[in-house]
Amino acid sequence: MTTELDELGSKAREARKASLKLARISSSVKDRALHAIANGIEEHTEEILEANEEDLSAGHLAGLAGPLLNRLALSKSSLGSIVADVRRITALPDPVGETFDFQVLSNGLRTGKRRVPLGVIGVIYESRPNVTIDIASLCLKSGNAVILRGGKEALNSNTTLARISRDSVEKAGVPPEAIQIIESTDRELVSQMLRMKDSIDLLIPRGSVDLIRRVAAEATMPAITGGVGVCHTYIDHTANLEMAVAIANNAKVSSPYVCNAMDTLLVHTSIAPTALNQLANLWRISGVEMRCDDRALAITEQVKGVHAVPASDADWGTEFLSMTAAIKIVDSLDEAISHIDIYGSGHSDAIVTEDYSSAMRFLDEVDSAVVLVNASSRFNDGGQFGLGAEVAISTNKIHARGPMGLKELTSYKWTVLGTGQVRE
Repeated sequence: MTTELDELGSKAREARKASLKLARISSSVKDRALHAIANGIEEHTEEILEANEEDLSAGHLAGLAGPLLNRLALSKSSLGSIVADVRRITALPDPVGETFDFQVLSNGLRTGKRRVPLGVIGVIYESRPNVTIDIASLCLKSGNAVILRGGKEALNSNTTLARISRDSVEKAGVPPEAIQIIESTDRELVSQMLRMKDSIDLLIPRGSVDLIRRVAAEATMPAITGGVGVCHTYIDHTANLEMAVAIANNAKVSSPYVCNAMDTLLVHTSIAPTALNQLANLWRISGVEMRCDDRALAITEQVKGVHAVPASDADWGTEFLSMTAAIKIVDSLDEAISHIDIYGSGHSDAIVTEDYSSAMRFLDEVDSAVVLVNASSRFNDGGQFGLGAEVAISTNKIHARGPMGLKELTSYKWTVLGTGQVRE
């Protein structure tokens, strides 16, 4: 264990030194390094897929659940998407050095704020090897070094991707020590990382509720401890039925294993018979289990072959991360908003409506990181919001909220320019 702790301490020191260099590197050099990462992934696609297959095989033998295996899997298509995200990041403005809130005070002092990197970002994550590249790329562009600690289930994939990234950025003139990956799978290292407030400026967990809660309880440095997605879609009585069915179906089925997938569908009583009948027919084919309140069950169980069961109290407020949805019929917009307030996690909540005042009330009163009108909750994603990628989706209310991109990985310093002013 001493050896593993020494590894973590050594890599943290290397990351800190690299962060000081990286903060001074020009945008053109950082972009060149990002292009090198993208090219490196393309050149080593087969090697990456072979490493990922080792992880998948081990995961099957270990009995990993389907959602975890789904998140773990890479393909030529998913690697192509990762490469495209990296290249999109190169096209985004570099936030480092940006000045804003400039003003001239009555005494002649010129004040403003200048964006600066946070320093060293620590990331603890499970499954998702794409996180290795997404976070390394965003940290590089925003001038931060990163310490990556992935789960043992993705060790081969993560270490291969990190090695390719380090080799690529070094050729482009960026210190490879800016990208650190912890190869030991000893769980004690997580405890150690959470205590390294002098080495890590911000800690981001990406994974299970248990991981996020642990980081919230034990981290000694600032941490992004939101991100659990209990996401709702409310179909209002004025909704365009075709649109509502398409949005609800997309929010549940397009990728059920991610945090922005819909967990609970709320439907106004006047539109429920038709909307739920159509959704039940779709979900009968795609295999969605519908956990319904009494009124919703009376409608859905009429559809032959549908998997509809009574909802339990525990289903409201559950992030399913599977082909499961809780269904509740409500009598008003007020009831829908109240339900979300009680059971939501502040992640992504949507309304489908043709009524402008209902849409505005939903936007004003639902207290979530992302609130949507007539659109799927699946759009709560850094890439979809033009951020290139994201390091996390934050449900915190300070520093950053929603998808975290380049600007969310910076802080700022006040700058003051004078001409000899002294305070009286």
